[in-house]
Amino acid sequence: MGYQKKLYDVPKINSVQQMILKTAEKYGDKLALEDLNPTPIGRVTYSELLESILKFGASLQKLGYKERAHIAVIGENRVQWAISYLTCMTFNYVVVPIDKNLTDNEILNIIHESDSEAVIYSSSFENLFTGIRHSLKKVKHLICMDEASGDKGFHSMISMIRDSEPVSITDLPEINPEDMAEIIFTSGSLGRAKGVMLSQRNLASNLVDMVSMLMMYPEDRFLSVLPMHHTYECTCGMLCPLYSGSSVHYARSLKTVVEDFQRAHPTILLGVPLLYDKMFKKIVKSINDDKVKSVIVPPLKKLTNFLGSIGIRDIKKKIFKELHERFGGNVRIFIAGGAAPDPEVAKGLREFGFNFLQGYGLTETSPILTLNRLDNFKDEAAGLPLPSVEIKIVNPDESGSGEIYTSGPNIMLGYYKNPELTEEIIVDGWFKTGDIGYIDEDGFLHINGRKKNVIISKSGKNVFPEEIEDALNKSPFILESIVYGAEDEKQDEIIAALIVVDAEALIQYAEEKNLTINDDMMNTIIDQEIKGINKALPSYKRVVKFTIRDKEFEKTTTQKIKRYLINNGD
Repeated sequence: MGYQKKLYDVPKINSVQQMILKTAEKYGDKLALEDLNPTPIGRVTYSELLESILKFGASLQKLGYKERAHIAVIGENRVQWAISYLTCMTFNYVVVPIDKNLTDNEILNIIHESDSEAVIYSSSFENLFTGIRHSLKKVKHLICMDEASGDKGFHSMISMIRDSEPVSITDLPEINPEDMAEIIFTSGSLGRAKGVMLSQRNLASNLVDMVSMLMMYPEDRFLSVLPMHHTYECTCGMLCPLYSGSSVHYARSLKTVVEDFQRAHPTILLGVPLLYDKMFKKIVKSINDDKVKSVIVPPLKKLTNFLGSIGIRDIKKKIFKELHERFGGNVRIFIAGGAAPDPEVAKGLREFGFNFLQGYGLTETSPILTLNRLDNFKDEAAGLPLPSVEIKIVNPDESGSGEIYTSGPNIMLGYYKNPELTEEIIVDGWFKTGDIGYIDEDGFLHINGRKKNVIISKSGKNVFPEEIEDALNKSPFILESIVYGAEDEKQDEIIAALIVVDAEALIQYAEEKNLTINDDMMNTIIDQEIKGINKALPSYKRVVKFTIRDKEFEKTTTQKIKRYLINNGD
């Protein structure tokens, strides 16, 4: 079901260690990783990457770290983050990647909860670790990616690599691919931290599966903008290119992405939908603001659509060359993950000659479950299941939508030190995703929304807030929204929305119309927008009440709104 197209023949691997050794041998002097920021180890080839790993691992062994020791890693995206992670995988340690945007308390809690015995960190965390050194009883050594403070127990990663003899490949620990290899915490809060345990087999199977559906080549250049501690960027944006002989170029920051495109000339970008939404809005605005382009671009899109349909390939890249140059001139694929992208944005980018694909997965699934393919995709779907992944829909309603269960070699081992929660979420080998969706006649998975967010309308129908939020967020005046169930005066469930207005669009509108921005003006505009959106929705999905909120919602690193922090009506 869904596998009309042939899979690519790709190298089989059972562990990340095996991948590192194979690719170093195969790609040798080819560039593997590069920092666009100045850093102590700013660039490594495949053979240099392996040598750094063998030296750093030797140094960790010298400090007394035995196999299976837990080692935390925290810092900005950079070559040394990758070396730290890959050293743990190669030397049979358990790596604990930590979100650099967490609060000090949350970071300390994860180090404690994960039983980490060492922390590898970048200099931006120097003050934190210097201040709390003595409260971390299990942590024996703190290793700085930059220059260390020189205090007892503090080490410099650069010195450790420079002053070590590499371990011989024949002396490397033997990896059991089924053992826990990393613990990823999906929350840092005290008492709420959930540590997802992944094995090297989980990760290796996901790499083999992904690349067999979406081929990556040694010529590919990935621009890395998403945080590396997250499984999406870690598996798909670091391990996947290294498995394929590609190179990864670490962007300086989200603010410098446009300049970094010019420096790295990437062929592939992994992003979250918000990033592509902003990119597409800027493209459209620059065309609409240009008198000549606003007239000639629409017919050019139609013409190139027609020429593409009769087999004239790459015509769009030539016609819209100026736009492609803005992204470095070589983009082969934009890939979206972390949340569902807007199909209109996908279609819009494709009309300018960019391939745009989305996948779907969770931290607990290493992470990818489904993927669209270059020659077999649907913009509104989460994709086709990976070759070794099984998906089933449990308790479907009359429209075929139900909870998505999945099984396969990429399903986590469980939650660290939490067997009760593990037993609750993995039943007879099937992992409960907590997402509601359906599989169409072509085998594509479609996601409606999160099970816990569903609103039951007074007619008994399921309403998915995400679907209505997508419609609201298309308004130029709405920056973001949260839809929730509220009660009216008759105690009936109604649909309500919290709205954050788009200040830029509102200011522009007020200037054009010579209006003063105040509460009444904002309420009137949002009310009109919602009435227009409601017309396209069935009555039970219509937004009845809305509240405008001043502040943007707090988000996760993949830019998902932290719904649990919102009090309805707040």
